[in-house]
Amino acid sequence: MENRATQRFVDRLLMSIARIRAQCLEFERRHAAEVEAVHPDYRASARNLLHYLAVRQHDIREVQEDLASLGLSSLGRLESHTLATLNAVFETLRRLSGKPDPDLSDAVAPAGFRTGPLYLRDHANRLLGPESGSRGVRIMVTMPSEAAEDETLIYRLVKAGMSIMRVNCAHDGPEAWAKMVANLRRAEAALGRKCRILADLGGPKLRTGPIEPAGHVVRFNPPRDINGFVSAPATIWLTPAESPEPEPEDVDGVLPVVGDLLDRVAPGDALRIADCRGMDRTVTVIEAEGRSRLAHTLQGLYAAGGAAIRRVDGDAVVEEGRIGSVPPVIQPLVLYRGDILILTHDHIPGRPAVTKSDGTVAEPAQIGCSLASVFACAKRGERIWFDDGKIGGTIRAVASDAIRIEITTAGPKGSKLRPEKGINLPDTDLATPALTDKDLGDLRCVARLVDMVGLSFVRRPEDVDYLVERLGEIGAQHLGIVLKIENRTASERLPELMLSALKSPPVGVMVARGDLAVEVGFGRLAELQEEILWLCEAAHVPVIWATQVLEDMAKTGMPSRAEVTDAAMSSRAECVMLNKGPYITDAVSFLDGILSRMDDHQTKKTSMLRKLNISFVSK
Repeated sequence: MENRATQRFVDRLLMSIARIRAQCLEFERRHAAEVEAVHPDYRASARNLLHYLAVRQHDIREVQEDLASLGLSSLGRLESHTLATLNAVFETLRRLSGKPDPDLSDAVAPAGFRTGPLYLRDHANRLLGPESGSRGVRIMVTMPSEAAEDETLIYRLVKAGMSIMRVNCAHDGPEAWAKMVANLRRAEAALGRKCRILADLGGPKLRTGPIEPAGHVVRFNPPRDINGFVSAPATIWLTPAESPEPEPEDVDGVLPVVGDLLDRVAPGDALRIADCRGMDRTVTVIEAEGRSRLAHTLQGLYAAGGAAIRRVDGDAVVEEGRIGSVPPVIQPLVLYRGDILILTHDHIPGRPAVTKSDGTVAEPAQIGCSLASVFACAKRGERIWFDDGKIGGTIRAVASDAIRIEITTAGPKGSKLRPEKGINLPDTDLATPALTDKDLGDLRCVARLVDMVGLSFVRRPEDVDYLVERLGEIGAQHLGIVLKIENRTASERLPELMLSALKSPPVGVMVARGDLAVEVGFGRLAELQEEILWLCEAAHVPVIWATQVLEDMAKTGMPSRAEVTDAAMSSRAECVMLNKGPYITDAVSFLDGILSRMDDHQTKKTSMLRKLNISFVSK
């Protein structure tokens, strides 16, 4: 030891590490019951998670810097083996200080420098299947509806690198899901590969309700060139209203015609249709197919249900009929900052604001909400977001049948709110079970087909316990559980959720970054996803990195620079999820290449261990 000052420095640092280690052990003792409830094969992981949480309840950046000044471990990679790291650093400092060898029998680490990462790898293999080829990260792909009928689509995806198929139970139905699985099994046999299946339960949908129609009109607008001249006719499919026939591709719209008028219409005939704007528009029949007719028009046409349609010869009307029912026109609500929006029960159609003759608002706009429990749980002053955060507001008043919202976030020219758009209430403690009656029915349908189930909108450990009970009732305890972290409550209670799920492993965590970004704010998302990655590594729980990964490429065939970087960062998870799109096969191949190359550069990332802002076990 160089001098007395250095000796005191080392002694002080030794005491700091001893104190941190003692806090880890005490934290574990306080949660002994939770550890005991965990499956025996995962108790070491549960203990390590508690040790890590105890460390992260403090800001130890100064300790890190002091350790680095001595050339020792900075504790920056202790996630998977927390107590083992503290023990190793303590022993090195003890030797430097010359202190006697203490009794460490009460501080035997549950996971070591080698066993910690091995636990995570083994748990990932159990849930997600073995690592794929040259890459350690699996690729999950959401199935589009056509995957039930197009056998070659799944074949191409598996060949391109898909290792997990995601069936979204919010769409399609049991028959389609079974066909998707059958197509996957055929692809596996043909390619000699294995692919796991996740059934993602829909959960309670918190969405906007329907909006009352503004009218029933079909619009036809011929395309125009840069000078405003019509460059091609609009194409109309005229079909019998009582027995409509399927329209050919590339028609601009369909008009049902009541009665047998079309039976006496031949190619070359002219038809005059009453336009909603008080004029007649002429269309020319160019082709007959069955009882239907294909027609062209060079004029803009707004045709409403019940409008007159006449077969003409020059100026003479030969025969008259009428247009049948046409689809409703749903116009979105346009909301500006400062507007008032009334949230109502789902059975009440939404409508725009009613204004007086002087332009002031007589009745504010309103729209329905799909979950009735919102009206019992929401409170004045809480925030609310619509449509992935595009529109935001503050709750000003709550009644049993209506919530009054002041719009605080909208575009400078207003923002459009449509039916079936997501609603987020980040400040509201929603007393809504994560499993709906539909989910329970879906679970019974998919249990024999899949390897794991995704628990959507999970908020509390009781949600996990309820799912485990239901799995037991249908004899599906073997299925893995994926906790979807998509709201602020779930992120804050993640350790408790994982401890509950570890009673019935295997377990994984999906970071649903879309809803999560809305709930916590886009500025907090990057920090939050880091903390989730650290916590899951400490629990040796695999992570699925989800939402908008290579979304531009899946939709358009070309990735943006930002999403390529995002895809590279996703290599720190055990699985990456891609959503459907016309170019999804290309996106899988592209991601496979990125992940394979990134595998040579990094596994996880070092952190400085500032105090965590989220995710503490209660007590």
